[in-house]
Amino acid sequence: MFPSRPSTSDRKSSYKATPGSIRDASSSQEYRRQKALEEQKRRRAERFDSSRQLDFFANLTLGPSDDEDDTGDGPDVVREGISSFVPLITSEANTPANGAAALIAPVPVDAEVYGSEQPSGSGASQKKKGKGKRKGKGKGRAKADSGPQVPGKWGDKCMYAELLEMNEDFDLVKSDGIPEDIETGWVAVAPVPVGKRCLAITHAASGIAGIVPNTTLRSRLLGKPLMKPFPSSLPPHTVLDCILDDGWRNNGILHILDIIKWKGQDIGDCETPFRFWWRDTRLSELSVSPPPASASDSQQANPTSPYQFSYPTTLVAVPCHTDTTLQNISNVLIPLTRHPRRVSITLPVPTSSTMMEMEDSSSAALQQVQSVSTEIRSDGLLLYVSQSTYEPGTSPLSTWVPIRPYADSNPHGKAPVGVEEGPLDQFERLINRRLAGRAGGLQMDMS
Repeated sequence: MFPSRPSTSDRKSSYKATPGSIRDASSSQEYRRQKALEEQKRRRAERFDSSRQLDFFANLTLGPSDDEDDTGDGPDVVREGISSFVPLITSEANTPANGAAALIAPVPVDAEVYGSEQPSGSGASQKKKGKGKRKGKGKGRAKADSGPQVPGKWGDKCMYAELLEMNEDFDLVKSDGIPEDIETGWVAVAPVPVGKRCLAITHAASGIAGIVPNTTLRSRLLGKPLMKPFPSSLPPHTVLDCILDDGWRNNGILHILDIIKWKGQDIGDCETPFRFWWRDTRLSELSVSPPPASASDSQQANPTSPYQFSYPTTLVAVPCHTDTTLQNISNVLIPLTRHPRRVSITLPVPTSSTMMEMEDSSSAALQQVQSVSTEIRSDGLLLYVSQSTYEPGTSPLSTWVPIRPYADSNPHGKAPVGVEEGPLDQFERLINRRLAGRAGGLQMDMS
């Protein structure tokens, strides 16, 4: 039912693959990327033709032409279906004397389903069979629980990027794994924050928007809820590709990476630049959500501890960059990816225990908030093909360049001991190499 995927450790360590692992052109990332883009264009054209409902006009005819000679010698061709003859067959089937009609009489539904082994017997035997069935279901449920977990409705719906396959062993610049059209056909997203990938799904809740819980966060792989539904300023029937910040308990930040659906309108079928423009425009129109009035359980137990959010309240869009020239990547995007990002959040004003008792006693007391700047750690750089649409699952149309290297056998993605250089360092060297080769070519032309 669901396509098989490589393990997490294999996927995270695949960027270390040597040039020998790329044996032919059909297994290269560039080849798979072109095939995936062609497949997307084909499916998009089929959906467009289907929306025009051309299939209804495929079998239409204008009937006999006026120019044809009406000889009258041959038989007239009946251009009607056989549905008009069904009542004749039914009336003949009801006649007992007609043996041929009895052969084509409709078979009872029970006979079709059960055949000759139709269930019969006393009520006691049926009860025994029912008990046996219940036991069988229990055993099947136990086996299902012990087996691998199956993704739910929202499982594996995120567009998951492949690690960029880079290679420094070739002498030719265009064989280094960097896309040849990176300056004209790609969009960069940086810095990508450290956190957990998830989907934010809203539904129509009966109540005041921003107060009644209407948003659910679901995990990327299995689609399981990460926390209880919480209120947000997002409109109903919206699906967003998000990253739950690693320190969301302290800053309440939910990073918006991409947009799949907005108010029931499918935005995932649009190209990448439009999706990011729509995301930034719509998020800027939303009102700022205040921090939860009720603190987390740990803070209620210890009022002097720092404030902790019970659910995310600040929606932050991950910056998108359409200028992917080699010069801009080397001078702007890579340094931007290496450094943390500063984001403004809203926190309640800290009060003493006496003031807290006074505020609790007054039901009409308003919560005082303050704006605080917090630091967001960067995890790497994402690259999207400009002409691509949003598709679920792992896709070569989006590539990932992390800052820190992944260990081969570490499922948590931490850097191995003694290794300081990451894929972003290799990516920077290859970009600078292309710039140097371009500058050398210009000097040769001028000479």
